[in-house]
Amino acid sequence: MDRNYDCLVKVLLCGDSGVGKTCLISQFTDGQVRKSHITTIGIDFKLKTLNVDGKRLRMQIWDTAGQERFETLTAQYYRRAQGIMLVYDVTKERTFTNVSKWLRNIEENAVDNVRIVLVGNKIDLENQREVSEKRGKKLADQHGVQFFETSAWANRHVTQPFDSLASQIMEDMTQKVQVERNGTIKLGYGQSINDVRPA
Repeated sequence: MDRNYDCLVKVLLCGDSGVGKTCLISQFTDGQVRKSHITTIGIDFKLKTLNVDGKRLRMQIWDTAGQERFETLTAQYYRRAQGIMLVYDVTKERTFTNVSKWLRNIEENAVDNVRIVLVGNKIDLENQREVSEKRGKKLADQHGVQFFETSAWANRHVTQPFDSLASQIMEDMTQKVQVERNGTIKLGYGQSINDVRPA
């Protein structure tokens, strides 16, 4: 079957309600954000195709609700994700404090080799900042994950965490390539690139 991408990956955004997960996704996939805030109910997703190392990677980006009543639903999606973007709001200390809770949820529910990036959003509101970049970087280093600061509203550094996850996931997949007898290269997580044969 013909398709316009080589592999499909699933990326999950999680974090407290109101930190800007939906806005980050909208800015990345559509190049704009809604002027009025609409709280995500349950789970929603968007698609974006990226070029990574010459391969067309289709990213399925899952947007999760941050409210506690949806945590059980969100947990089901952790297991399906190859990448997770954990987002907090640099202007709200509480959302940064809760990063530890989200990391525990990820550890308990996601696959062992899931790739994670930590993102501090809303850096356009610098005069309201409560969480320094240094603290965000320190926390990320403690957990061995990459760290980014973004502004979905001002479109600052939005593509970087998505591109980082895409590159990390593609690297993992490449390392897990197994050539089957029919000439299909089998990738990790059940994905495949057809009609690619060793030289």
